[in-house]
Order: sequence, then C-alpha cells, then structure tokens
Amino acid sequence: MGFARNVRSLASANMKQTRLFDEWPEAYDRWFTTPIGALVKKYESELVLDLLKPGCGEKILDAGCGTGVFTFDILCAGADVIGLDLSFPMLKRAGEKLKGYSFEMVLGNIAGLPFPEASFDKVVSVTALEFIEDGTGALRELLRVTRKGGCIVVATLNRLSPWASRRKKEAQEGHPLFGQAIFRSPDELSSLAAMEGLTKTAIHFQKDEDPERASKIEREGQRQHLNTGAFVAARWEKP
Repeated sequence: MGFARNVRSLASANMKQTRLFDEWPEAYDRWFTTPIGALVKKYESELVLDLLKPGCGEKILDAGCGTGVFTFDILCAGADVIGLDLSFPMLKRAGEKLKGYSFEMVLGNIAGLPFPEASFDKVVSVTALEFIEDGTGALRELLRVTRKGGCIVVATLNRLSPWASRRKKEAQEGHPLFGQAIFRSPDELSSLAAMEGLTKTAIHFQKDEDPERASKIEREGQRQHLNTGAFVAARWEKP
C-alpha cells in the first residue's frame, strides 16, 4: 500500500482539482503559524480529537490529509495513520514533516478510495469535503473502508458562519480555492449519512480578532453550543 505503488491512482482523480492544491503547501502551513491561525488550529484540532478519540495502535485513514497539519496530533495519540491526498506536493510536505512517525502516504481520491472494505478502525477527513460536490458519495466511501463499530469524523467549512460569507466574496473576486468550495451547514453535513450523527462547531471569532479576545469569544461560543462556528465537524459510528 506504499506511496510509490499508489502514484498511479492519481489517474482516476479529477486532474483540475488535483492541480488546484499543488501551489498551496507553503501558504497553507504558513497561515497556521500566524497568531490567529495558530489559535484556529488549536480549536479545530481539539474538536477533531474530541470526536475521533484516536487510540494507541488504531489504524486510521486521514482522507485529504494535505500537509499533515491535523495528522500530526492523531499520530501523537499513538495511532497508525495512512494519509491520502490528491496533491503530490501536499503529500510530499506531509511526509517531510511526519518523518519518523507511523505515517504512510497514498496518492488518491476520496471519491474512489483505493482500499478494501473495513480497512480502518477509524476514518477522518478535515477540510476536504468542501471540494467534493457529491458529499453523499464521498461519505459512502469513507464508511465503506471503516470497520463495523468504528467511527467516521468529517470536518468542513460551515455555511452559517460569517467566515463563509467573507470567503464567498473572495471567491467572487477570483480566489482560486474558495471559488471551488461548497459550504455546508451542520444540518447539511449531518444529512450526508443515512444514520444519525453528532455535529459540533468551532471558531466563533473572526479572522481579524485580537487573539486574546478571540479565546474568550471561542469559550463562550462553545459554552452556548452555537452552530455558527466557521468549522463544523460531524461524527458517525458505523453499525
């Protein structure tokens, strides 16, 4: 299942979408080193880990792993992770950052995962679904490769958040990524599966907020269980 043997799986992917992410590894990582970006990463990662609850020795698929920003925290919990992504430059950067961890890379498409049924204890996908029009089909694939009793966690951009309004404006102005994004509400994300799931949101502050004040806003938003955070995550258990 090694990286080299899976390069040919790229042929089945949407090539235009693949190239969409190839120029972004450095900028994507750099955003999370800014004061507000680091805070965003902290709260997003906390939410993902709370829902996924990765365990030592568990085999987990990170579908759409990008540069491994969220993969790192899952690995630190002791899980064995296979990171799948459409973009070779994104995967290459993830491999460089996660060298020495129990991490394997696969170049491939969430729409047609190159794994047998029930291959993983758990599956996670963070900020990839917004670039997949057929969300129901993508979730079906994630469920297919998850074992019975395992869980699937999917996080994406929330349509109900002010961040989405700003991103849609940037899309109209020609932003190459947001122009391709599909924003879903918590209910729309939850409805992609035929079974009941749990949804939560994070990032209740704005991009230009003072980081210290942003932390207070975030704590209050979580206390009130608001559904308008910029980051929405859902969890399903496979029966």
